[in-house]
Amino acid sequence: MNESHLWTAEPHTAYLQWQTTEAAGADRRRFSQRSIVQHKAMFDRFLRHLVTCGVALATFGPEHLESFFGDVENRCAPGTTTRLRYVKLIDRLCRHLVDVGLRESNPAAPFALSAAWPEDEPEPLFLDPAADAALQAYAQPDAGDDARLCRNRAVVALLLGAGLTAAELRGARCRDIVIAGIRPQVRVPKRGARLERTVALPPFSTPPLGAWQQAHRASEAALLFSAPRTDDKPINDVLLGAIVREALDAIGFAAPDMSPRVLRNTFARRQLLWGKTNEQTSALLGLASQRTVTRLRATITAPTT
Repeated sequence: MNESHLWTAEPHTAYLQWQTTEAAGADRRRFSQRSIVQHKAMFDRFLRHLVTCGVALATFGPEHLESFFGDVENRCAPGTTTRLRYVKLIDRLCRHLVDVGLRESNPAAPFALSAAWPEDEPEPLFLDPAADAALQAYAQPDAGDDARLCRNRAVVALLLGAGLTAAELRGARCRDIVIAGIRPQVRVPKRGARLERTVALPPFSTPPLGAWQQAHRASEAALLFSAPRTDDKPINDVLLGAIVREALDAIGFAAPDMSPRVLRNTFARRQLLWGKTNEQTSALLGLASQRTVTRLRATITAPTT
């Protein structure tokens, strides 16, 4: 089977083969295994979009890219580079498909020409210790809570107490949370390039999670937070973002980004304030790189002598 036919018959296999044997970045350096895993997940998402549109790698056009990039932007927090990373990936893919003869032109070229990496990375957003304490207090259960508010407090408590990503929280199962005993903790399964890890739950997070477990009786294999009126579909990113924004509004926090990322950054910065190293904190976040944590440490003012 020649390469062009492989891209048509088995695109997932063809993409992985290309990534591991030939593909390289703008600096001509081969991609790391971590990058390959991330790129494969991005390609799979793009391919699902093409299937939904009824087109293939050989036939999609600019209009399909426009709708795809629009969907990416709608699902991402403002200020992120997610769209840009997809533009670069698909432009690189299309140039390769032209090289192997599957396509005659690159419909991603105009998008790539108008795309540029931001000159400066935005400052990471987080809650200062006072706001962190206020949100911890907001997450505590109240006797008058209805099911919705009980769930929302538990969501906030888990994000703020364990530093999970939105995707990790959406995929969490009831069996992953242990709040009984002397070591409450959450097990975070391997996801993409992030390794499996176990994060100790702080005392403030266990009452709201316990209240949710009592209100939401489910099997150990069930999703911890399923979509409303379902048991087998995870809570979506739109609802998750609304839960976090509502909580941040309640404590008077306002920022350009009001997403779960703010709570994850707050968790990480709290670890640094408690004396953990960059390596230890990155491991708690499931990150192989210390880049995120280094940026957060830079926001901590060294004590004067």
